[in-house]
Amino acid sequence: MRDIDKSHQQSHPVLTAWAQVMARLHATLAERALHPSQVVVLVPYAQLIQQARAAWIAAYEGVPAGAGGPAGAGAASFLPRFESTMNWARATSGFAPAGDDLRLDAAFDILTARDLLHRAGLGSHAGVLAPQLMEAAWSLAAVAAAQTPQHRSDWGGRLAEAVFTQLPQPALAFEVAIGRIALAWASSSSFASDGLFQAAPGLLVVIDGFQAEPLVDALATSLAQNAEGRCLRLAIAAAAGEPLGDATPSTGTVGHGVALHAAEDFEDEAERAAACVLQRLAEGRSPVGLVALDRQLTRRVRALLGEQGVAIRDETGWKLSTTRAAARLMGSLRACRWDAPSDDVLDWLKNAPAFVDRPPPAGVQAAPGAPAALSAPTPLVQLERDLRRLGQRDWPSEPDRLAGLSLPGQELIRQANAWRASMHKARSLSQWLLDLRELLACCEQWRVLMADAAGRAVAAALGLPTEPHMPQEATSPDSVWRDFAPAATRLTAAEFTAWVSQTLEAANYSPTHPQHEQVVILPLAQLLGRPLAAVVLAGCDEQRLPVSPDVPGAWTALQRAALGLPTREDLARALGEAWHYALQFPCIDILWRTSQGGERLLPSGFVQALRQQSGAAPLAADPRRPRELAARPSHMPRPLGQALALQRLSASAYDDLRKCPYRFFALRQLKLAEADELDVELGKRDFGNWLHRALFHFHQALKTLHATERDQQAALINQAAQQATADLGLSAAEFLPFAAAWPKVRAGYLDWLADHLSDGKVFVEGETWKDMPLGSITLVGKLDRIDRAADGSCLVIDYKTESRASTSERIRSGNEDTQLAFYAALIDVDNIGAAYVNVGEKEATKTFAQPAIVPMRSQLAEGILDDMQRIADGNELPALGEGFACEFCAARGLCRKDFWA
Repeated sequence: MRDIDKSHQQSHPVLTAWAQVMARLHATLAERALHPSQVVVLVPYAQLIQQARAAWIAAYEGVPAGAGGPAGAGAASFLPRFESTMNWARATSGFAPAGDDLRLDAAFDILTARDLLHRAGLGSHAGVLAPQLMEAAWSLAAVAAAQTPQHRSDWGGRLAEAVFTQLPQPALAFEVAIGRIALAWASSSSFASDGLFQAAPGLLVVIDGFQAEPLVDALATSLAQNAEGRCLRLAIAAAAGEPLGDATPSTGTVGHGVALHAAEDFEDEAERAAACVLQRLAEGRSPVGLVALDRQLTRRVRALLGEQGVAIRDETGWKLSTTRAAARLMGSLRACRWDAPSDDVLDWLKNAPAFVDRPPPAGVQAAPGAPAALSAPTPLVQLERDLRRLGQRDWPSEPDRLAGLSLPGQELIRQANAWRASMHKARSLSQWLLDLRELLACCEQWRVLMADAAGRAVAAALGLPTEPHMPQEATSPDSVWRDFAPAATRLTAAEFTAWVSQTLEAANYSPTHPQHEQVVILPLAQLLGRPLAAVVLAGCDEQRLPVSPDVPGAWTALQRAALGLPTREDLARALGEAWHYALQFPCIDILWRTSQGGERLLPSGFVQALRQQSGAAPLAADPRRPRELAARPSHMPRPLGQALALQRLSASAYDDLRKCPYRFFALRQLKLAEADELDVELGKRDFGNWLHRALFHFHQALKTLHATERDQQAALINQAAQQATADLGLSAAEFLPFAAAWPKVRAGYLDWLADHLSDGKVFVEGETWKDMPLGSITLVGKLDRIDRAADGSCLVIDYKTESRASTSERIRSGNEDTQLAFYAALIDVDNIGAAYVNVGEKEATKTFAQPAIVPMRSQLAEGILDDMQRIADGNELPALGEGFACEFCAARGLCRKDFWA
C-alpha cells in the first residue's frame, strides 16, 4: 500500500482551515506585539497538540520574504505553548491530591466513596452505593474544577440547597443521599487545574471543539475580567456545507464521496468496514480514520485489519478489565473464594504455570507405541477428568474423603487449598496487595503478567509492585497507599475482589502506537482538525448513533441544568455538529446493520435524513472482493486402530464400536470424549443418576432392617432420597423439578417392589463394579443391581428412566442391544437372568425381561473377541454410523460426515 501523495495532503481542506487559524493568530500577535512564548493555545483534545504545532511551523514557512513574523524576525524559532487543559495543568501546578480529594482514579475514589458512605451512616449499603457515588462525583468533576478554588465550596453549598430541597426524600432517599455526598465531595476537592487560575499568559487562544468545556470557559472569563482582550477564541471547522475534499462521487455514493453500506448483521458490518478501510488504503488514501461508535464492533474490525498487517493507531483503547491479563487476575481471586465452584478453581489452575507445568507422577507412562497426544496425563489434567467424572461441582476442601481421586490429584488440591486459604481473612488494602502479589508469584502467574503490556498496566492500576528485586520500601504498595486513610480500612475477600473488579473496569488500556500508522481509531468528535484522507464510520444504526443521545449518570434533566452539566439538547447539538463535520471529509464510508439478535434495526436518524436529502440514492456495492476456492470435498475416514489396543472394555465402549467403528476409534482409542460440564442445569440424565443412587441406598437399608410394611419402606426410601441428594451436592432449588415428580415415582416403585419380592427374590448388591477377563482384554462395568431368585438363580437388573416404548424396543431388538448381555458376561454363572426395570415419572414401574440371556451372552463374547482381533489385524474403522447414532454423536465434527463428497 502506498501513502497518499504530498500534493493531496497539502491541499487537504483541514490543513487549509489550520492555515487560516494560524494566520489569524499570527496577525493578532503582530497587532499586539506579543512574542509567541507569551501565548498559550488550548486545543480541545491532546491529540491535536502536535497537529497545531505543525500548522504553526507551516504557517511560518509560508510567510513572504521580508514580511517578518509577529514580534520581530527572531520569533520564527519560537512556538506558542500548545496544550490541552489536562496537559497544561499537569505541567504547571505540580499538584498532589490529599485527603478526600476527588482523584478521577477508580482505585482511590472507590475507597473514598466507601469511606464517605460510612461517615454518612450508609456503610451497610456501601458495596452497592459506592460505584454509584463515584460515578456521580466524576460527572460533577468538570463543573467543579471550573469553579475558582476560593469559591468552590460556596458554589457547592448553594447548589445543594437549590437542587435537593424539593425532592421527595422518603421515596428517593438513596438517590438524594448519593447526590448530596457527590456534590459535597466534588465541591470540597482540589484539582490539578486549580493552578491555571493563577496563570497569566499574554494571550490565551482557545480552539473550540464541538462541546463546551467548563474549565476553558471559566479560564477565558477569568482572563477577560483581569485584562480585556487577553482571550481569543477560534474554530477549525470548515464553512457550513463546504466539503472537506474534492472527491468525485462514484456509483452508489451520496454526494462528495459519501458511500452508504447496509449490512445484514454484526459480523457482516465488521467485514464490510474492514473491507472499506482496505479499499481506501489501496486507493492511496492514508491515514484512514476508523470512528469508534461501537466498542465491540471496533475491536472486531481492528482484529480483521490486524490479520492483513495494517498498522493501526488506537486512540480509544478498551477497558482494562477485558484484557486477558485482567481476566487471569480476576480468575485467581474468584478461585480463592471459600465457596468457589470447581469450574472457577480449575480455570485458575489451568492459567497457573506452577500447576500446568507439573509433570506426570514418576512411573506413569503412556501405552507403548501410543502417539504423543496420548502421553500420560499431568496431575492437573487427571484431576479435571476425575472431578468431571465424579460430578464434583463444589471444589473439595478435604480431598481424602473424595473417593476416586488419584494421589497426585489429592496433593494438587492440598497445595491449591493452602494458597486459597491465605486469601480468606479480612485485612488492609496494602496487605491484600502484598498477599495477592505473593499468590501470583507462588503459582508463577506473576512472570506471565509482567511479560504482557496489558499485565503491566493491570499491576500499575492496582498499585502492585512490578520490580520484586528492588528494595521493599520502593516496591511495597504501602508507598502508594501509606498516606491514603481509606486504604487502612479492613476489607473482606469479597470487598477486595469487588474493588479490583471496579478498578479494572474503570481503567482504560491502549496498545503501543506504530511509528507510521495507516489507520487511526478515534471517537467521532475527534475527527475535528485531523487531516485524514478517508473516514470509515461504522455502527450508524439507531442504537449506537441516536439523534438524541442518552445522558450519562442518574441526574434528572432539572438537576443537570441546575448543576451546569450538559443536557440532552447540548449532547444532541454537539453530536449533530460532529456528524455534519464528518460528512465533509474527502471520502467517507457510512455503515449500519439492519438486524441484531433476530430483530429489525433501523439506520440512525442522521443516516435517514442524509438519504432523504439525496433522494434515496442507491447503496454502495459490497467492498469485499470475492475469492474463488477450489472444491475440496472430504471422504469417509477409515483409520486403523491396531496401535491403540484397549486393555479394558465397557458396555458403552463396545456399543460405540457396534454403532460406528470410527466413533469407537475417536472417543475410546484416541480418548477424545467430551468433558462433562460441572455447573449446568440438571436434566433427565441427572435425574437418572440421582434415582440410581437413591435406590441403592434404599435397598442397602432395606437389606439391613428387613422392613416389610409399606409405611416403613416409604420412610426408608425418603431417607435414601435425601442421602442421594446430599451425595450429589444438589440444593433444594435444583432438586425442585425432581421433587415434584418424586411422590408418583416412589409410589410406582414400591408397588413394583412388593410384586417383585412376592415370589422370593432377594436383593444381593447394587452399584457394584465387576470385571471379567476375556482373551487379551478385560470386560468392566458397573451393575445397577443383582438379585437372587428363590431357586438360587442370579438376576441382573438395569434401571431405566426412559419411556416404556424405548425400553420395549431394546428387548425387541434382540442381539442388537448388547447392554444386558454384556452385564451378564461380567458374572461367571450359568443360572442367570437379566431384565430392564423401567422406573418412569408418568407410568408405573415395569420389568422388561430379556429372554435367553445365556445364549446372547455367549454370542456377545464371541463377537467381542472377533471384533478386537480384526482391529489388531489392521482392519479399517470407517464411519458407518447412521440415523439416531449420528444425531447426537460427539465425534461427528471429527468424521466430517456433513461434508463428504
